[in-house]
Amino acid sequence: MALVSERFRDLRSRGECALIPFITAGDPDLETTAAALRVLDQNGADFIELGVPYSDPLADGPVIQAAATRALAKGVTLDRVLAMVKTLSPELQAPLILFTYYNPILNRGIDQFMADIVAVGVAGLVVPDLPLEEVEDLLTAAAAASIDVTLLVAPTSPPERIAAIAAQAQGFVYLVSVT
Repeated sequence: MALVSERFRDLRSRGECALIPFITAGDPDLETTAAALRVLDQNGADFIELGVPYSDPLADGPVIQAAATRALAKGVTLDRVLAMVKTLSPELQAPLILFTYYNPILNRGIDQFMADIVAVGVAGLVVPDLPLEEVEDLLTAAAAASIDVTLLVAPTSPPERIAAIAAQAQGFVYLVSVT
């Protein structure tokens, strides 16, 4: 079982909820991001969601879009984020969940992407622009790498779609608060 699922099972057995803060990597810079990740880890985060800046973050709101734009302007890339995670992850107790769009995964190749994130200590993945109908290849590669892939449900999703997403989701289901 993947680490995210294990941690949720443990929390559930104790009747506890999970605290999962989000931070955009590289805003204002990667050094500050690393420091913030340490602070979150030391102050009760059960998981930490780390957003990889992307040039067209349509699933994000204006605050995270602006953070991604600032990080990209400073040259933050997926490779630089993974390098930071590699040096930092051994220090962290909270599993890291990478939030990234699907294009960077496709550009790298799904299997290579999975190998790269496992090598640096990532435990989970959120890909907000990947619809349920196209998630099978990613889920297969993620399962082989023991990476949980969190799927998203919108408040406008019909019950049958919510059930289909919940049946495929790993770790937890991400409920989008606004559409």
